[in-house]
Amino acid sequence: MASISNLSLIHQSRSSSFQKLCCTSHRNVHPISNHLEFSPLNKKIASLKTPTLLKLSHRLSDFRLVKAAAADAEGHEIELTKGFVEPKKSFSEKFPALVTGFFFFTWYFLNVIFNILNKKVYNYFPYPYFVSVIHLLVGVVYCLISWSLGLPKRAPINKELLGLLTPVAACHALGHVMSNVSFAAVAVSFTHTIKALEPFFSAAASQFVLGHQIPLPLWLSLAPVVLGVSMASLTELSFNWTGFISAMISNISFTYRSIYSKKAMTGMDSTNIYAYISIIALLFCLPPAIVIEGPQLMQYGFKAAIAKVGLQKFLSDLFWIGMFYHLYNQVATNTLERVAPLTHAVGNVLKRVFVIGFSIVVFGNRISTQTGIGTGIAIAGVAIYSLIKANMEEEKRKAAQQHAS
Repeated sequence: MASISNLSLIHQSRSSSFQKLCCTSHRNVHPISNHLEFSPLNKKIASLKTPTLLKLSHRLSDFRLVKAAAADAEGHEIELTKGFVEPKKSFSEKFPALVTGFFFFTWYFLNVIFNILNKKVYNYFPYPYFVSVIHLLVGVVYCLISWSLGLPKRAPINKELLGLLTPVAACHALGHVMSNVSFAAVAVSFTHTIKALEPFFSAAASQFVLGHQIPLPLWLSLAPVVLGVSMASLTELSFNWTGFISAMISNISFTYRSIYSKKAMTGMDSTNIYAYISIIALLFCLPPAIVIEGPQLMQYGFKAAIAKVGLQKFLSDLFWIGMFYHLYNQVATNTLERVAPLTHAVGNVLKRVFVIGFSIVVFGNRISTQTGIGTGIAIAGVAIYSLIKANMEEEKRKAAQQHAS
């Protein structure tokens, strides 16, 4: 109460002083304005009447007095000098759900565009080892330019971290190359259907390699995945063993990549880690590309591609598939950092649905009824598995927090 009384006295004193000042200004307004006629602003000030100035003064003072009294009553610090315009929130702070949705849309969009452009390139340039190198090479150049600009600042790497990241990069390189071998050999939709088995391999590796006990509900949820992939494979019109086996090897490789990634967990940010993995993976991909496809490319591979689409389009296609590959992986990382595990799981499933659906529409791939049903069952199984696993992870996190508190 004493604070409020003091504030009232201050308010009255300031109002009285302001009235005197305004009256003095009113008496002298004409002589001053004669000397300052060149200033439109001073003419505007001189045209204001004393009552108008007093009203503005009282409103401002009353606002600050009420604000200070409320702060005093609530035990907060009184700030008379603080302006009455609060700092504006950024767009992402005002609409976090909208921003997250935009991240998901961008992730799906980039992934779909990459898969479509990638398959179009394979239709006239069927050299997956070389194309895999291009994917990583464009990404590495992008990372080097970003580092040179300080976006982000390059994190230093030592021998210990290099030793931890090398197995991760080796598995990443093998999985990436085998995925592209499958993309080149069969329909995009079929490759993604086979890759829906990735959770099954992850569960098997956790159980039998790492020794982690996988709950029965998780194993049961994987049954529809295996059944759906089996149904789709038996009647897939574009089926061949090269595409099927390479997709399965890709699943195994990415499973071991996840295992080694857990061992290589460091304080480094995900952007820098992905950049280092891309650089090391590129070194792994170069030798097989040179040995396996090098002679063919030099003899007729490049010439045939240029003859079909022209040099400019050929180089442009290679650049853009590499750029979209890197960007969709980077945006995926940024998106998944913004959301909870449950949203992460749903997002991954929906991404695969988007890619399969758009690839069928764009390329006009004919699929049998059994393949369509099998793909649907496999995707549903992945969704169930992901939801159960995400819920289990959330329960573990909450239990750990309660134990810590």
